[in-house]
Order: sequence, then structure tokens, then C-alpha cells
Amino acid sequence: MKISKQARRDARQLFRACMVREALDESRVRQAVGAVAQQKPRGYIAILSHFQRLIRLEVARRSARIESAEALPAQTQAQIQGDLARQYGPGLSFTFVQNPALIGGLRIQVGGDVYNGSVQGRLAALEESFQNS
Repeated sequence: MKISKQARRDARQLFRACMVREALDESRVRQAVGAVAQQKPRGYIAILSHFQRLIRLEVARRSARIESAEALPAQTQAQIQGDLARQYGPGLSFTFVQNPALIGGLRIQVGGDVYNGSVQGRLAALEESFQNS
């Protein structure tokens, strides 16, 4: 669906109105969606669609997924959380996942940023370098 410039502008304005101290306020989001759905301004479906996209991107930006081959000790988890909070700011939500396919090391994803220090990632990079030569 093609979204007009005005719908994008309106969605961004709604999004900014839902931010409180650089964090998304869930109750404001619910109120904004309810108000738009009730008023039904021109192109409201496009506005809500783009607004949903902005919300999804913000939630992804504020969540960190840490994958490791084995369960990490609590001390290591706390250190990783502290380091990521210093780099990305407070308010991150953390998810620790075991992924034996990594073989060793860590894979950390925060929003669109991916830090792959796993053995699997290094092997994939090595394989790609052989294919490109």
C-alpha cells in the first residue's frame, strides 16, 4: 500500500506525541490509536499502518537479543547488560537465548545492529572469502 506524505507526517507526529523522556509510552500509544480510529481522518488506515511501523522499529531498537552456544553465567549476563546499557542508553530489554549452532562465542543484536563474534559467524565469513576469490 502506497502511503502519502501527509499520512507519513501525521504518523510521525503521533509517534512523537507518544514519546515520554525518549521512551515510548504504551498508554499514549493506545490513546492515539483509539483517537485516530474514532475520528477516522482522511487516510487513517495509512496513518495507522505507518504508525505501527514506527512503533515496531522503536521496540526493536530498544530490545537486545544475546545468543550464546551455552547458558551464560549471571555475572557475564550482568556485564553484557551493563555494557549494552552504556552504549545504547537505559531502558533496553534483554533476551538471552541458547543457540548451539553458534558453536562458541556470542551473537548480539540490538535493533538493526548485529555483533557476531561466534565461531559460526567466523566460519561463514571464511567461506564467503573463499567464494569471492
